[in-house]
Amino acid sequence: MNKQRLLMMIEVAIFAAIGFILDKLSFSIWAQGGSISLVMVPIVLMAMRWGTLPGLATGLIVGVLQVLTGASILTPLQGFLDYFFAFTIVGIAGVFRPMVIRASKQKKDGAMLGWILVGTAIGGILRLISHTVAGAVFFASYAGDQNPWIYSVVYNSSYMIPSIILTAVVIYLLFRAAPKLFVQKTY
Repeated sequence: MNKQRLLMMIEVAIFAAIGFILDKLSFSIWAQGGSISLVMVPIVLMAMRWGTLPGLATGLIVGVLQVLTGASILTPLQGFLDYFFAFTIVGIAGVFRPMVIRASKQKKDGAMLGWILVGTAIGGILRLISHTVAGAVFFASYAGDQNPWIYSVVYNSSYMIPSIILTAVVIYLLFRAAPKLFVQKTY
């Protein structure tokens, strides 16, 4: 195994652990679950630093850690949607890594911010969709007389949209303060 691959694997593990901890240091707004946290920051950071696959791997490990430490799972499919898929898909932000790096090298802060926001937003929105589907299908009883899909969209958006915005701001500030975080170390 080459040193760069080993470094990437170590960073995936470390950033997944950081993500898991950041999720535990969250601001819960609902008793039934869902909280505003910085859990997506390490996932997006790995996606922007190493690319899509390491970003996906980081998210998957965060989801696995959630499940191993007492996640609320009603059925295997709901557990997959709310934990494994929801956190993994945030790593899709890595698709925009080349554009972020190019904008950074060209000293185009606006473009850099734009691509960071696009990558973070897409990863976060896909996570929101995953939670929304799980909520509408498996937690419909919480909606009462309301349409479970509308209830699930509103409920999950109430914490996911602030989390997406917070993640985008933190990632941008990290990139501005330490652009080397987004450049792989090569041997």
